[in-house]
Amino acid sequence: MKFDRSEALRPRLHAVIPGGAHTYAKCDDQYPEGMAPVIVRGQGCRVWDVDGNEFIEYGSGLRAVTLGHAFPPVVEAVRCQLELGSNFVRPAVIELECAEMFLSMTGNAEMVKFCKDGSDAVSGAVKLARAHTGRDLVAICGNHPFFSVDDWAIGVSAMPGGVPKATRRMTLKFNYNDLASLEALFEAHPGQIAAVLLEAEKETPPAADFFPGLRAMCDRHGAVLILDEMITGFRWHLGGAQTRYGITPDLSTFGKALANGFSVSALAGKRALMSLGGYDHDRERVFLLSTTHGAETHGLAAAIATMQTYQREPVIETLWSRGQRLADGLKAAAKDAGVESFVPILGQPCCLVFGSRDQEGQPSQPFRTLLMQEIIKRGVLGTSLVVNFSHGEREIDRTIEVFSEAFAIYRKALDEGIHKYLCGRPVKPAIRQFA
Repeated sequence: MKFDRSEALRPRLHAVIPGGAHTYAKCDDQYPEGMAPVIVRGQGCRVWDVDGNEFIEYGSGLRAVTLGHAFPPVVEAVRCQLELGSNFVRPAVIELECAEMFLSMTGNAEMVKFCKDGSDAVSGAVKLARAHTGRDLVAICGNHPFFSVDDWAIGVSAMPGGVPKATRRMTLKFNYNDLASLEALFEAHPGQIAAVLLEAEKETPPAADFFPGLRAMCDRHGAVLILDEMITGFRWHLGGAQTRYGITPDLSTFGKALANGFSVSALAGKRALMSLGGYDHDRERVFLLSTTHGAETHGLAAAIATMQTYQREPVIETLWSRGQRLADGLKAAAKDAGVESFVPILGQPCCLVFGSRDQEGQPSQPFRTLLMQEIIKRGVLGTSLVVNFSHGEREIDRTIEVFSEAFAIYRKALDEGIHKYLCGRPVKPAIRQFA
């Protein structure tokens, strides 16, 4: 498999786009050297690059394409809407239709406001929490890597450049499944924490008492509970992880799977908080998600068609069953190759990732690179194992075959030294302080 044309485009990308991509997770430093394909098109769970290489793709659109690339009902809904216009000086009726459908599916929220990306939605939730409580501090889960590009979140990341130290001090961190760590923050900053923010789940499932205890703690201390469902929404359950686990957040944010790759995200929550962004109250108003393109009609048409597909087809069930088939096959293949403890398959079946460990059992970027090198050359593309609705049993079984072959190389590298098998530099964390 050759990547000559992709490699020829790489310096051109870097010349006009900082990092060579518009999302750090898509940069070529996330892929083995000389094996970062530039995509031309996608169909279902497959993509083709400028060199003509065909791949079974995982994590499509960073988990945004849940149904599959160019999914016909979504494409047709967008096409029809485009003929009617995409943006007007007043709200379009499709905005109401999409909002009502979204609220009926997600369950816990009373109002919703659409925008274009997850960062704006989550930052909007933080702003509402601060306005509602009159407090400045925000407690975020330190085990979850990303909430927003805005200063309050990036200032405490591994890439805080450009964020004032005063801003960084207003964001605190607690640990997932560790109520004591959050209680310690409340005790250290009495009456100052406006919001508690976290994802529902990453690779570690919630302990039975975690979310009930979290809800009670927020109520006791007067903090707003914000649940980030950018990844879990429309993947864990039609109503999100909050429905699956019985969580009742004050505010929640959705995106990614909401419109099958089209740019639609949502901030939803209780009327008492959301209405602060309107003008039918006597409190100080909040400038909340006032975006020119927040309600582009073709994006909302994609969201409606996507949600209708979730209602009509067994999408969620398929994501779980296909993911389980993949997880079972990969775990068996890893065991056969003697690398089961070095390449753990992690997460819920609907949102799997793979780990990579060295001879000492420590997380290893070089070994991650080796594994990606071997699967890419065999036609599987993905920094994760996240399936979409278009992954069939044939693609799952082929993926297991590819990983089985890659695991054999991984085992040899463990025994003989990775330098004998890894071509080029290792990948790097997407969010890091220096190059």
